[in-house]
Amino acid sequence: MVWLLNSFKKLLILQFLAYISEQHIVNLLKNGDSDAISIIYENYASALFGIILKITINESLAEDALQESIIKIWKYAHKYDSKKAKLFTWMYRIARNTAIDKLRSYNLKHNKEVQITNSNVFKLSTNNFNEDTIDLKKHLSNLDLKYQTVINALYFGGMTQQEASDELNIPLGTIKSRLKIGLRELKKVYNP
Repeated sequence: MVWLLNSFKKLLILQFLAYISEQHIVNLLKNGDSDAISIIYENYASALFGIILKITINESLAEDALQESIIKIWKYAHKYDSKKAKLFTWMYRIARNTAIDKLRSYNLKHNKEVQITNSNVFKLSTNNFNEDTIDLKKHLSNLDLKYQTVINALYFGGMTQQEASDELNIPLGTIKSRLKIGLRELKKVYNP
């Protein structure tokens, strides 16, 4: 019974020391003290790396994500709130999210399809087109100016709907409505 009580006291002391150490690290971070980075790296890097590696399953990618995570921890230290989470939990979330972002970015870069020289796209001969309906800009000019403006901005200007809304000073909903109506009118020309 005595050794159980001693073990419990040791556990409480260790928890108290961990709490004091965590508070010290938080204070260093919030004060912009660069010693915080080395302390975090020494005490938490291996645990964070393990979390990141489980997500990325790529050691090189995990190392990059760990480095980015440490930088984010330093950069966003002012956002840490000890009332919402313990320091490690907060750092864990940053590391986890960074690893997921890193993995997504890596997959996007490395999983792009390669263009095959023998395309299976249906090939149309030019004699299948009605030359009267090919000239889109000519038919577009027959639409009301409000529809022309929106279609020109989106299709020929390369803008997103939000960019067109901002640029033309027209509400986004109106942009969407005018696009829909304008395309419906053009469809009548191409599919009489």
